[in-house]
Amino acid sequence: MYRSHTCGELRASHINNEVTLSGWVQKSRDKGFIVWVDLRDRYGITQLVFDEERTPKDMMDKAQKLGREFVIQITGTVIERASKNPNLPTGDIEILVSKMDILNESLLPPFTIEDKTDGGEDIRMKYRYLDIRRNPVKNSLIFRHKVAQEVRNYLSKEGFIEVETPYLIKSTPEGARDFVVPSRMNEGQFYALPQSPQTFKQLLMVGGIDKYFQIVKCFRDEDLRADRQPEFTQIDCEMAFVEQEDILNAFEGLTRHLLKAVNGVEIAEFPRMLYDDAMRLYGNDKPDIRFGMKFGELNDVAQHKDFGVFNDAELVVGIAVPGGNSYTRKEIDKLIDWVKRPQVGALGMIYSRCNDDGTYKSSVDKFYDQDDLAKWAEKTGAKAGDLVCVLSGPTNKVRAQLSALRMELAEQLGLRKPDEFAPLWVLDFPLLEWDEDTERFHAMHHPFTSPKPGQLELLATNPADVKANAYDLVLNGNEIGGGSIRIHDKKTQALMFEYLGFTEEEAKAQFGFLMDAFQYGAPPHGGLAFGLDRLVAILHGKETIRDFIAFPKNNSGRDVMIDAPAPLDDKQLEELSLKLNLKS
Repeated sequence: MYRSHTCGELRASHINNEVTLSGWVQKSRDKGFIVWVDLRDRYGITQLVFDEERTPKDMMDKAQKLGREFVIQITGTVIERASKNPNLPTGDIEILVSKMDILNESLLPPFTIEDKTDGGEDIRMKYRYLDIRRNPVKNSLIFRHKVAQEVRNYLSKEGFIEVETPYLIKSTPEGARDFVVPSRMNEGQFYALPQSPQTFKQLLMVGGIDKYFQIVKCFRDEDLRADRQPEFTQIDCEMAFVEQEDILNAFEGLTRHLLKAVNGVEIAEFPRMLYDDAMRLYGNDKPDIRFGMKFGELNDVAQHKDFGVFNDAELVVGIAVPGGNSYTRKEIDKLIDWVKRPQVGALGMIYSRCNDDGTYKSSVDKFYDQDDLAKWAEKTGAKAGDLVCVLSGPTNKVRAQLSALRMELAEQLGLRKPDEFAPLWVLDFPLLEWDEDTERFHAMHHPFTSPKPGQLELLATNPADVKANAYDLVLNGNEIGGGSIRIHDKKTQALMFEYLGFTEEEAKAQFGFLMDAFQYGAPPHGGLAFGLDRLVAILHGKETIRDFIAFPKNNSGRDVMIDAPAPLDDKQLEELSLKLNLKS
């Protein structure tokens, strides 16, 4: 028996008991005549004591040679600790060791295995198995487990059935790039790793599994941005015989349950917002509604003077920064520099101070009088003591720029509180979006999304105006889930592929299996997928998903711990019929 108790379990009630513990040496303190060792396992830390009077000399010698992260097993008696540690659950006791075995020695770790470590991110990723021993990472993984268990329990009680779908599937041209896997048995042919189990869960609906879920790994070979992973995990769900309202109610229930069970937070409302309104008022389709600073469009009160910057702009738009009039000129200049960074791309920023006496002072006083600036304040909802920040330019670009500024200001002002949760449904997305590079429409979500009822005919005349029967669930400015009511008949699906630029032959080659299935009594169906990595991070009050993944990739998509991806040797390439192609 390696242990009778864990290192976080023992209390004063165990005094005089003989126990056996196993774990890692957190640290030791050698005073010559006495040695204290902190022994750590997943459950906590227990202090061990060796001293000249009560410990055999050979064991005393071994104790003095223990290094950090040595794996040891000890047997000893629980005694009262002379100098108690109120910061430890085990702080009232220590173990007087009578026997010790070194199970494995350890090299000196490349960083300290403590909550606040001296290891940078790169070194910790290389030695991730050591990083996992630290409480912040360990507790994040335990938290993820708890969320996943709550999801499984809740959905199972609601009648959902967990079904596994294949990982080796067929590559499709829509969406992000696929990771492809060469088939040794079928020369020159390839599998793809799934970006989503989309078509399979629809086939399960055809198969009569009317409530499906799966916590599933998905893969996208896309250009990586900050906090994106090439492999990620979805809570994938689908339901048959449902309309949009049924889906929203079902997954409001799951989200409410998670917030209550995991965070102890009750959520009363899940407000709903149209996509067009989200873009107009917040500049993005996943607005953080924990705070205000809604956009105020200023074209009609800013384009009547001789200020060419505004007059030439497609959109002039501003936000009111609460208490922003206290900013110094230097602080405002920093904001201007911030929006001019390449990542944001604005050419500059105009501002107007709302003074306590009801007057205004702007950076464009030469062109605008007090009445004009008062109208800016009215449009943006600014009050005395606020600062109005204004950007202008092409509509889509300037909205994105002001949205970035809004989030940066909220961060600076402490308005994005991690323990406050504000969910939001965003509805009625465009069904299609125009791609300038390919000069054709692409599905904004995916080609299986149905148009809103009554809008199918618009595809022939005004495809950009067609709204999708789609919805995203936003939490604290992050999309945590998205889905749609699906197309469930062959005729409509064929029409959708036609508008997306597929020939009849291409549609049949790529998705013939699904269209065939629709001919055998496919029910109306729809679903939603949560991003588990993101959801867990937000529930934990964070926005970085990497800490909640056991073995994440870096920003270049590499696993620096196992050094992957890596080249294959010539024999493997030859078996896969890739050698000649790669060398030609």
